[in-house]
Amino acid sequence: MKRFSISDLKAMDEATFKLRTKTFVLRTVRLVDSLPATSAGQVIGRQLLRSSTSIGANY
Repeated sequence: MKRFSISDLKAMDEATFKLRTKTFVLRTVRLVDSLPATSAGQVIGRQLLRSSTSIGANY
């Protein structure tokens, strides 16, 4: 996985940004799916999904 520097982010075009945000959300969904089915895992998972998917709404 490539790391991005500040200069990369400033020069990022719209297509690249959309691809990166989609990839981030998909990785987050997989992470939440792997959390334990405990009440703490569910609470943390729901919050993580809400915050990570809000990128699209704020874009």
